[in-house]
Amino acid sequence: MRYNERELLSLARQPAEKAAEIRMSVPKKGSVLKKRLVKLVVNFLFYFRTDEAEPIGALLLEHCRITKEEENVFSISFIEEPERKYCFECASEEQCQEWVEALKRASYEFLRRSLIFYRNEIQKMTGKDPLEQYGISEEARFQLGTHRQ
Repeated sequence: MRYNERELLSLARQPAEKAAEIRMSVPKKGSVLKKRLVKLVVNFLFYFRTDEAEPIGALLLEHCRITKEEENVFSISFIEEPERKYCFECASEEQCQEWVEALKRASYEFLRRSLIFYRNEIQKMTGKDPLEQYGISEEARFQLGTHRQ
């Protein structure tokens, strides 16, 4: 996926669907859990040092697995790079579960399935394909049974 740094910083400044200070570790040898401000915006998870306004990193929630590891811990790993695993430790079991659910709903795969579901529902109700007016109704990514690469 291509993006430019200015657009990514602009996205990081948008209101978050979910944000909190939680402990996280990055996939580096010897990485320890550090307190970070974590902010979910659309399908990007930004993380910041708690005293800085610009993110130090961003995770695109595409082709990833969100896994509950322990009572207060979840992880994000990437299907094509399983060794690239980010761990997050929450303050409570409830907070952990909320993050896992929010991140799963924000993934590209979930958004794609939701779009297809609602597209089909609208088509059943109106008899018209709602994507047709945008000239994208035949694109493979909007079809069932296909997967965008």
